[in-house]
Amino acid sequence: MTTAPSTETDDSPDPDSPDSPESVTPAPGRSIWSPLRPLVLRLHFYAGVLVAPFLLVAATTGLLYAASFQAEKIVYAQEMTVPVGESKLPISEQVAAAREEHPRGTVAAVRPSPEADASTRVLLSGVPGVDAEHKLAVFVDPYTGEVRGALEQYGSTGALPLRTWIDEFHRDLHLGETGRLYSELAASWLWVIAGGGLVLWFSRRRKQRKVRGTSGRRRTLGLHGTVGVWAAAGFFFLSATGLTWSAYAGSHIDALRTSLNQATPTVSASSGGEHAEHGSASAESGADHGVGLDKVLAAGRAEGLGDPVEIVPPADASAGSTAYVVQQVQRSWPTKQDAVAVNPTNGQVMDVVRFADYPVLAKLSRWGIDAHTGVLFGIVNQIALMGLALSLILLILWGYRMWWQRGRASAFGRPIPRGAWQQVPPYVLVPLMATVAVIGYFVPLLGIPLAAFIAVDVVLGEIAYRRGKRTYAR
Repeated sequence: MTTAPSTETDDSPDPDSPDSPESVTPAPGRSIWSPLRPLVLRLHFYAGVLVAPFLLVAATTGLLYAASFQAEKIVYAQEMTVPVGESKLPISEQVAAAREEHPRGTVAAVRPSPEADASTRVLLSGVPGVDAEHKLAVFVDPYTGEVRGALEQYGSTGALPLRTWIDEFHRDLHLGETGRLYSELAASWLWVIAGGGLVLWFSRRRKQRKVRGTSGRRRTLGLHGTVGVWAAAGFFFLSATGLTWSAYAGSHIDALRTSLNQATPTVSASSGGEHAEHGSASAESGADHGVGLDKVLAAGRAEGLGDPVEIVPPADASAGSTAYVVQQVQRSWPTKQDAVAVNPTNGQVMDVVRFADYPVLAKLSRWGIDAHTGVLFGIVNQIALMGLALSLILLILWGYRMWWQRGRASAFGRPIPRGAWQQVPPYVLVPLMATVAVIGYFVPLLGIPLAAFIAVDVVLGEIAYRRGKRTYAR
């Protein structure tokens, strides 16, 4: 970025306006780009104005979520940490201590203390007063068996109430499945807006990318463009990973992965030993069936499953038809996601799934989601996410400021002139429209709003044209 002082003023021709000399006079060797630039500019403008509110909410709640990991450690230190003792009790005794204080519900899983100063979590499902999608986590001191507290827990990362509330606010605004449409809309459009901004920025002459020495709208544009360029790669990543577990685009991605044999494998909890389903919560109130938790954990350790791990009791304790599942739950780098199924009658390992054997797309999906949620690289990951969220917030605010500054004669937000698509050659426009249609089909919350933008724009253009024609006739 050049830092030479600018002699241009706000009254200079706006290089981002389709009616400026730069946009209407084709530069040498850029005959295709010249008519495309106004089209990209108009799309970037409308998407920025209309989709930016959703992105602003997503960025703000994402910023809070990235910070919630460290906040959680402070708020729930009493439950999560314990004084380091000499030796830990058998896991079965720790579960018994939790059940003595919280006898209601069933044991859905047990997470033994993964570190010397960490408590053991006994997860109970079906507890009255606890959300059906959540579990009650009972925190046990692994050295003394003391129950240090109980909190609702959500998700595979073990989110406690503070992080759970922020997570659900970021994901669906606490509106359930309907609310998920907002976050999918934001993820669907983020890469389009970022990509359009990149194209527009690098198509500007180098001297027009200045920030220092400029003022007014040109300075705002310089700040907007410079920060956008530096953050663009992160925006593309957030958009792509956000779509992987969205409602509609995510289903298309899952179907594609399945068709390519790239689905995430799971260990079998049945006596057949084929990769099928994980075990679920035990049908009985306890968790020690057959050989018991201690031998099951020992079997998992013998297969190389180091901490942190989770033990899932058999779904059907009777007749030994289903198995215990011991699975690693470390999402941070290096990822530990190995899992074994253990026969409840004899303690023998029946099935093993190694993360190293995951298909490529399954690994990439795991790493992508974990980086998106801030767990892959710990606090460094979370700081990077907060930086991206702050960048997006600033870009949106600068974008609206530019819209305000574009106004003339007290007019708020003079829009970009329409009709840019008519200047695009058919041999470029037709393949472009076909590509957009295909992407819109697989990413419907991009395709549907885009079609609506175009329809409204055409209608408004036709109305303006007819009004102008009637005025001219008079």
